[in-house]
Amino acid sequence: MSDPRADQLRTGYASIARGYREQLADELAGKPLDRAFLAAFAERCTGQIVEVGCGPGQVARFLAGCGARVEGTDLSPAMIDEARALCPALSFRVADMFALPYADASLAGLVAFYAIVHLRTAELAAPVREWHRVLAPGGLVALAFHQGTEVVHVDEMFGATTNLDFVMHPPDAVVEALITAGFTLEARLDRAPYPGVEHPSQRTYLLARA
Repeated sequence: MSDPRADQLRTGYASIARGYREQLADELAGKPLDRAFLAAFAERCTGQIVEVGCGPGQVARFLAGCGARVEGTDLSPAMIDEARALCPALSFRVADMFALPYADASLAGLVAFYAIVHLRTAELAAPVREWHRVLAPGGLVALAFHQGTEVVHVDEMFGATTNLDFVMHPPDAVVEALITAGFTLEARLDRAPYPGVEHPSQRTYLLARA
């Protein structure tokens, strides 16, 4: 991130990264619509895909299993360490979604599954423009986030102390940010939470073309 909160996020995830991997490495096994959405995205992308905010790498691992060529990035070095442990055959690197280390128009796809969870809705314009910059014409972005306007603060996760704010977003505002950055919306999926599998919030999935 391009503001002082980056250090807070790195610190907040350093304490929970191991627990995050242990608890969520196989979360997609209980999320059939997520798997279908990601599989359709992977099928459409014929070149390099980058995941921003990859966490411990479970989404990148699923995309690779679909035959995609994928690299994961995350602001948190601790999360990148966990991703490399979970998926030793894949490539991961520490990177900021506000300033991605990729050339203009060099990627076929970009996936951001809950990667905007620490950004206020009004702050989305800058990273979305950066995603558009790195995507080739016709390249796709696959985006998932929690619906709403709430900010949920947590001091503990997976049995460890942390200090993180989780932000929900109004779907229409996220769509507007994508369109303003030059994307064309191709698909939108809204779903209820899976009971007992995840946080009880409504979810939105967007597929947009550069």
